[in-house]
Amino acid sequence: MSEVSSSLSPRTRLERLRVTVGFYLDDVQTPLGIAIDSIVTLLVLISVGAFVAQTYDLPEQIRVFLDALNTTVLWIFVVEYGLRLWCAENRLRFFFNIYSIIDLVTIAPFVIGLSDTSFLRIFRWFRILRLTRFLENQTLWGKVRSEDAPIFIRILFTLFAIVFVYSGSIYQAEHLTNQEFDTFLDAFYFSVVTMTTVGFGDVTPITQTGRLLTVLMIVTGVALIPWQVGDLVRRLVKSGAQGEAICPGCGLASHDRDAQFCKNCGTHLH
Repeated sequence: MSEVSSSLSPRTRLERLRVTVGFYLDDVQTPLGIAIDSIVTLLVLISVGAFVAQTYDLPEQIRVFLDALNTTVLWIFVVEYGLRLWCAENRLRFFFNIYSIIDLVTIAPFVIGLSDTSFLRIFRWFRILRLTRFLENQTLWGKVRSEDAPIFIRILFTLFAIVFVYSGSIYQAEHLTNQEFDTFLDAFYFSVVTMTTVGFGDVTPITQTGRLLTVLMIVTGVALIPWQVGDLVRRLVKSGAQGEAICPGCGLASHDRDAQFCKNCGTHLH
């Protein structure tokens, strides 16, 4: 085997390396693939946590440490993006993929030194959804079936991500000129109050960018959040109405309690 490997041309060995690296970057089944995905997820959590912490009044030593931590994590993300681009079968399709665009938006300002847009790293949290594959044989919140778990996590995470991204955006737009947005928690509070259309009015933006973001928050709160919450409620009702009968033909477990035949293959349910 080693003789065959050594007889391969450098180009062939490089191509095999590219395929192998690409496989493990996207894999969540093998131990190495799970480890890579877990490390990326942990780095995302660390980078976002560091951004939130930096909005507070911290000692200089801690702030320097968080800056160094952010820089290290961002360089890892740069390397990861480069590897994914190198391993892509169709680089043009990869470049215009939504997750690739999010990754690029995250690292581009850091690489070219334009501005601090570290809050955009929240978009990389969507990769956490790949970890929901581990829930295939588990249940979530009692009556929620395992096949519905990824859907519930997606809905809840979407709601959280929307609020978090708006909070980071309004903080970046207002905190330098508006004392009401002193910390990230102030921005988070404003986003929740605005997007739920409660509108206490105790915190208000003063910049043009902040006001534009507020309009977008209200539109999002009126249109998107009820849709997501409605989807969540429908899933809960549907899950509660389904029984535990498992089809002997195809193994499907999601059936109405009064179902006599499998809705997937038509096999009689015992």
